Amino acid sequence: MIKSVIEHSTREMENYFLEGTTKTPNMNFDAATGILEISGRSIPENSVVFYGPLLDWLDVYVKSSENALTHLNISLEYFNTSSSKCLVEIFRRMEILQKDGKSVVVKWYYEEEDLDIFEAGQDFDEFMNIPIELILKTV
Repeated sequence: MIKSVIEHSTREMENYFLEGTTKTPNMNFDAATGILEISGRSIPENSVVFYGPLLDWLDVYVKSSENALTHLNISLEYFNTSSSKCLVEIFRRMEILQKDGKSVVVKWYYEEEDLDIFEAGQDFDEFMNIPIELILKTV
């Protein structure tokens, strides 16, 4: 399916949606609007296998995106080390979009008492070549 999408614009791409579980995050990626969202917990048994289809989808999105602006919103309550490596791969795809002259806004949401998630967002912001806005969740 992914290969058939490569030749089309993002307006014709199918969206990527995956309902979260107790171990995997919700993922809602809308190719036409350029709004990409990840939320919940990310502790799959095999992160590479779990995130593989999303990374493939993002590869197609990056190659065919006609969106001048892409929003990536991440609101994780917990993630494991192997998930963090997959998050880096997602950020790398956002860096490619930016290098191609597109605007990318990355928002990293955290709860006030959750220093681990806050600090992880800071670490990603320092490590990646794309600005990551840290946003305190409000109730």
